[in-house]
Amino acid sequence: MPHSLALLLVAATWAVATPADGCNKALCASDVSKCLLQEVCQCEANHAGCPCCRECAFCLGNLWESCCECVGLCDEHPSSAPRPALRSSMHNLMSPVPSLFRALMAISDNDPPMAWTILTLPIEEELRQNHAETGHLLLGPHTGTTGLALLDAEGLSATAPPCQSIFFNECLSMSRCRTACQSVGAWRYRWFHNACCQCLGPDCRGYGGAYAQCSSCRD
Repeated sequence: MPHSLALLLVAATWAVATPADGCNKALCASDVSKCLLQEVCQCEANHAGCPCCRECAFCLGNLWESCCECVGLCDEHPSSAPRPALRSSMHNLMSPVPSLFRALMAISDNDPPMAWTILTLPIEEELRQNHAETGHLLLGPHTGTTGLALLDAEGLSATAPPCQSIFFNECLSMSRCRTACQSVGAWRYRWFHNACCQCLGPDCRGYGGAYAQCSSCRD
């Protein structure tokens, strides 16, 4: 069956079969149809778990919370899918300003508490966390991150500068996270799906650590 015809068939079948309550078809139709065509959301969650929730959450990306009802895999089985703090989206920023970011790190070390927390990780530790089986689901293009994260930590110089990143204390929307990270000169931002915002500095080689650490923004 031609791909375009198969997609139309899946979309039509889904539109008829999907319950109206709780499913925003205007928002979700295209992405849900794509995921159904890939057969990554076609399972039934039960007391034993949800064998496809992780793959379905990855396919739906940032629309998981909004569209999981369309595939019948929402929060009635929350333990089966990654918790919001264990899902994040990472994107590169245009025109980072390393000197600004480093200056803010120096100021934060010497001044009264700022609106953020600084996480400092030796590069080896940053890459080790990237390798760890944390169950974290990373979304977004994050161009070049995967290759960098797979670098052999043993090949790095012991004098390599550590990875410094900012975690804003309060919850931020994804768009506010992007704007906030641009304002501090970061080169990449990571938005956890519990609304925790992380800005990565110029010396980070990968993901900047595996866990959301916003002090006032928890699951």
